[in-house]
Amino acid sequence: MFVSGQATILHADLDSFYASVEQRDDPRLRARPVIVGGGVVLAASYEAKAYGVRTAMSGGQARRLCPQAIVVPPRMSAYTEASKAVFAIFKHTTPLVEGLSIDEAFLDVAGLRRISGTPPDIAVRLRREVLEEVGLPITVGVARTKFLAKVASAVAKPDGLLVVPPDGELNFLHPLPVRRLWGVGAITADKLKGYGITTVGEVARLPEDTLIAMLGRASGRHLHALAHNRDPRPVRTGVRRRSMGAQRALGSRRRRTAQDLDTTLVGLVDKLARRLRSAHRVCRTVTLRLRFEDFTRITRSHTLPQATGETPVILSAMRELLAAAMPMIREQGITLIGVTLGNLHSDNAVQLAIPLNHDPTALDTAMDDVRDKFGSKALTRAVLLGRDEGVSVPLLPDAD
Repeated sequence: MFVSGQATILHADLDSFYASVEQRDDPRLRARPVIVGGGVVLAASYEAKAYGVRTAMSGGQARRLCPQAIVVPPRMSAYTEASKAVFAIFKHTTPLVEGLSIDEAFLDVAGLRRISGTPPDIAVRLRREVLEEVGLPITVGVARTKFLAKVASAVAKPDGLLVVPPDGELNFLHPLPVRRLWGVGAITADKLKGYGITTVGEVARLPEDTLIAMLGRASGRHLHALAHNRDPRPVRTGVRRRSMGAQRALGSRRRRTAQDLDTTLVGLVDKLARRLRSAHRVCRTVTLRLRFEDFTRITRSHTLPQATGETPVILSAMRELLAAAMPMIREQGITLIGVTLGNLHSDNAVQLAIPLNHDPTALDTAMDDVRDKFGSKALTRAVLLGRDEGVSVPLLPDAD
């Protein structure tokens, strides 16, 4: 696969997206530490991050670190509208846009020099347009590969621009900490540290076979390639999402009963299955994500015998996963529950199940129609009546 010899790939990433939208919309919050989400931090402004506040931290810990922080509830509709406005600017800049999440995307600007200028010129103009038209700061990294463009934007944050020229790639990359390699989390970083490896350059100096022996074949080959900036992936457009998910932060102030968790699960699955049908998709794999009070996490997945968009089928599978995890929940406490629907397909490509004399989605469809016409709260499940469903948020990163 061909990779351009020029730095023509942009990675554009909105800065502390949720918190930036809140500061944009409320002048009283500007230049002040802001935390989005009370029970668990969904986002923090850079003023709050300066005190050590981080995404996914408990609200209590965040307030202890930054007592003067202003805590605001999340407004998902505002974030969605801001994201749509920013992506419109991306697509006006180049037709080659690959969205990664609600707040970041890759853009390929190769071939635009005559009409739009050099890639750095385009990046400068993109940042200015996002700030002037949407009112949000955005950081852009420019490089020859997607991987390095993403690393460049991370290094340039907040509100920065960094161009990595092709002849300076390894000089830029190799001094960086190993966590900058895409896919290296805390566990892999600790394992490498045990071997005395803390920088990307030290990874690059190891033979591929040695990395494979340390980390396994897939991870070893992956990190060896990235440490040498070998990333042949092009910017891909029109790729439909392979999964969709939502999560609910529960906080750590009280223990949740099995009934409490089941109610939360019902609310998440109900909303997510509706989104699935609205997108004319069906899923084959369901995944339950849990975070405990000590911040450890587990995921449990189940593959269904047939792809479906039926709420009862998805809910039944999720309930089985939750029931299996209840001993751990009782022992460790729970602060977050998340649901992901994966292995998605178009709903018109699914083989009909026998018997064929009824439509198993008829009730779901009727409920969707009522909610579309009269609002999402016009019709709800009995188990959710009178209960605080809290705020469920898409499983999309709101990273630094």
